Parts: sequence; structure tokens; C-alpha cells
Amino acid sequence: MTGWGRKGAVSIILREHQQLTTAIGGMLQFVRLRENGSTAPGLAVLRSILYYIREYPERVHHPKEERYLFARIRARTTEIDDVLNDLDRQHAEGEAKVRELEDALTRYELTGISALPALSSRVQEYVTFYANHRRIEEDVVLPVALRTLIAEDWAEVDAAFGANRDPFEGVELEDDLDKLYRMIANIIPEVRT
Repeated sequence: MTGWGRKGAVSIILREHQQLTTAIGGMLQFVRLRENGSTAPGLAVLRSILYYIREYPERVHHPKEERYLFARIRARTTEIDDVLNDLDRQHAEGEAKVRELEDALTRYELTGISALPALSSRVQEYVTFYANHRRIEEDVVLPVALRTLIAEDWAEVDAAFGANRDPFEGVELEDDLDKLYRMIANIIPEVRT
């Protein structure tokens, strides 16, 4: 996270990316343990990981990227409009992929080992999908943001990413998701960061 030249939103985005990567790695490790016949945590752990992946990026992270970071970049330059459009599409696609993962997990819960290859395939697809998504945001979008946004843009983006609250509850959603993240990282220690 060093070398980015900012502490506010960029640091939060990078931290959230790392936490999502850890959770996704936990999901992959979970499936690998099941495939190898090794002792693996209960299925509730995989459900918790999927909940975290669904809630954090879909309700907290991606809406703020689109509404604040991407919008401010679009207001300052058109050089990566196609990239931003693709990332918007990927955000929607990510929601569908998480639903597919949840469906594959449900099938595995109901039918057992015969459904594990399909679950494993969905997990691997999501791992690849997210790694590419993260790479584009970190290698293309953030450098352009750092180069083109001005102080007033950063004040708005920093404030948005610094206030991760559940709009329906009026309480800090980030605290609950951070607790869930720590639980996931501790249950599947091979993916700790």
C-alpha cells in the first residue's frame, strides 16, 4: 500500500481489495480442502465467506467506486472511459457470479460430493474474475485518479470511503464486516495476509 502517495480513499480501497482477496482465497482453500478429503471447516464457513463477498463489494465498496471515484475521474478525463464502463459492467457481473456461487453451494449442501466439481469450478471462475478486476482497478484506475483528481475531488472520495455505513440501519456496517473478515481469516489460516 505504500508508494501510492495518498492515505485516504486509496488506502481504504487497497485495504478492502486485500481483505476481499483474503476472503476469496479462503473460499478457494475451503474447496481445495474438500476436494482433497482433508478436514475442512463446516459449510457455514463457506456461507459466511460468500456473505462477506456479497455484502462488502456489492453494498459498500463498488457503489462508492462508481458514485465517487469513477464519477470524479469521468469529470476530469475521458482517457479511461472504456475501462470504467467495463468495470461498471464487471460490478454487475460480480453480483451474478456470487449468486451462482451461492446456488452451487446449495446444490453441494443438498446433493453432496457429486456437486463439488461444479462448486469448485464456480469458485475458480470467481477467483480469476476478481483477480482481473482488482488488477485493472489498481494498475489502471488508481494511477489515473492520482494523476488527474484535484483536492476537492479527493475530499469527496475520501469522505465517502471513510464513512462505510449501512444506509438502512444507521450503524457502521464496516465494523460488522471487519469482524466477519477476522473470523474468516482465523478459520482458514492458510489465507491470512
